[in-house]
This record gives sequence, structure tokens and C-alpha cells, in this order.
Amino acid sequence: MIVPNVRAMFGRREAWQAVALLAGGDPDLAQSAEDRLREEGLDALLDDPRLLNAILTDREVSVRPDLVFYVLVRHALLEGGIDDLRLADYIAALLLAFGRGRRANRVADSDEVEYEYLVDVATDLAGEKGRRAFLLRAHLGNYSLWLSGLFPQYIEARVEHRGAPPLEYYEEMGATGYRLAADTVFAEAFGLDRLYLDAAVRFPALRTALNRLSYRHFWPGTGLRRGGLPGRGSQRLDLG
Repeated sequence: MIVPNVRAMFGRREAWQAVALLAGGDPDLAQSAEDRLREEGLDALLDDPRLLNAILTDREVSVRPDLVFYVLVRHALLEGGIDDLRLADYIAALLLAFGRGRRANRVADSDEVEYEYLVDVATDLAGEKGRRAFLLRAHLGNYSLWLSGLFPQYIEARVEHRGAPPLEYYEEMGATGYRLAADTVFAEAFGLDRLYLDAAVRFPALRTALNRLSYRHFWPGTGLRRGGLPGRGSQRLDLG
């Protein structure tokens, strides 16, 4: 199950990495960043646009993937007018999880069933109850956001060449999945009900924010169109 736990893993190491990145070797800038960290906390540094630029350009500081993904997602959402720390945390956790192996195709790490299409998730959902029904509902939202957010060119190419469902279909399915997941005792027990509802309401804006992130940092230059249609397993960001 995906939970918003990336930001909670940041500690002293990540704080000093942020200071070093903002300083860029300048002692005065380092002191300024340290003062800001002490007075305003780590989130003030993480939200600084200069930190995003430094992460993308500074090769002298080694940064963990979870910090990179959190900052990328946080700034993509802020650019889209979504100032919600918990949503940024959740989506960063989603990208990190789904970027490894075939996790994007499964409702949980240990689950043996793999899904290629949203309709298959929805079909199984109709016959399930209890915890697995909850996981399927959440996965319908997560998988829709993953595909439509990071691989819009792939979807658009399928629409053009095969008459496949458009991005609006993914938005509708994703919002529905999150709404259904929110309306469960499991979501309430894990404190995810409000987050799922927010994700459902904001799904188009979240999708658009991830599109910007994808175009700029993951698939720059709209390479998917020039390279043709991806094959099976192409909807992945392999993080190891």
C-alpha cells in the first residue's frame, strides 16, 4: 500500500544536503541557508526553487532518490497551484514505488496478480470485498495517475493509432478509484480518506502537473513520439 512517508524519512543528512546544494560552495550562502533552516525548518529549503535547480545541475552533491523525487513532485504541484505537502509526499512515494520492477502493475508488493489495463482492475474490483477491494480501488487511482501523469505521449499515441481511450478516461477512472478508496474503513484507519478525496477532486490538476514533470525531466523532447509506440513494460521508470 502506498502511504505518504517520503518526507518523514528526511533527517539531518537531507537537511545538510539541502544547505550544501543551496550554497553551491559559497560560505555566505551556506550561512544564509543554515540560518533559514534553523528559523523556518527544512520545508522552507525544500520549497526554494533554487534547490530544485541545484538538484538538477549540481554534480558535486550526492542526493538520495527519495529527496530528488519529493522535490521534483513538490515543485511540479506548486507550479500548478497545489500547495499541499501531503499530496506531494504521497505522489513522491507513488513514483518511487511504481518505478521499481513491476510494482506499478500490482496492488501490493507481494501480490501475484498483474494488471496491464485499468478495465481489468475495475473488473476484478466488482467481485471483491474487504481489504483487497480497498487495495484495488486505491490501485485504480494510483495506476491511472501513473500512466496519465508520466506517460501522456504513450496514451496519445495509442489514441491516434489504435483508437484507445483518451486522457480524460484515465482522469475519470483515477478519480473514481480514489473516491471509492476513500469510502472505506481501511482508508479511515490509515488516515488516507481525506487524501484520497483530495486526489479525486484534483486529479486533472495532478495529472497535468506530472505531465510537466515528465516532459521536462523524464522524457524531454517528446521522445516517445519520435521513437514510436513503446512495447510491453515501457510504462516504467526503473529505479533498481
